[in-house]
Amino acid sequence: MAQARVPIQTDPDPPVSWVALIGFMGTGKSRIGWELSRILRLTFIDTDKVIERITCLTIPEILELYGEATFRDYETEVVRRSLRLDRAVISTGGGTVVRPENRALLAGRGPVVRLNAAAETIYKRTRRHKRPLLEVGDPTERIRDLLRERESFYQEAASFTVESDDRDASDVVADVVDGLRRWAAEHPNHEAVKGIGQA
Repeated sequence: MAQARVPIQTDPDPPVSWVALIGFMGTGKSRIGWELSRILRLTFIDTDKVIERITCLTIPEILELYGEATFRDYETEVVRRSLRLDRAVISTGGGTVVRPENRALLAGRGPVVRLNAAAETIYKRTRRHKRPLLEVGDPTERIRDLLRERESFYQEAASFTVESDDRDASDVVADVVDGLRRWAAEHPNHEAVKGIGQA
């Protein structure tokens, strides 16, 4: 097994001032997003947590009381508001990319990093939490079906993908930072790149 990289404390030369994380539930967006925000000295925003604070309801409660369409409306509004932020890492919900509007909004603001993991890993990470989409006879097969359904959506929105399967969080974060550096070098005049180092 490869030795884990030494965790980066902070990045003295952060490559971007705004980044969004997408990916299926359980791929590590919240954990990696928080670590990434600390390293890049950016504010961490979890869109699901924002929705829960605004509505005073949990995501399962919103889905049960009002249905998925209403939840997706909340989600799109939070995504729109997140685009106005600067110096932020945005962790999105697993189904955010289902709506074409959300994919276009995130990709337009960019960069967008997709975190990916196998269905078995996702189930292990999510089985202790109430996930309405996975309350079926075979949750792992349901995850596989949803991953297949959403694959093209993730690919359309993502600037690049980082695998999070069976990996130390510091390794995943390091790969994300490396990817952001490459992305910034390819987009030197992008809004998320200009102005770096002024904070």
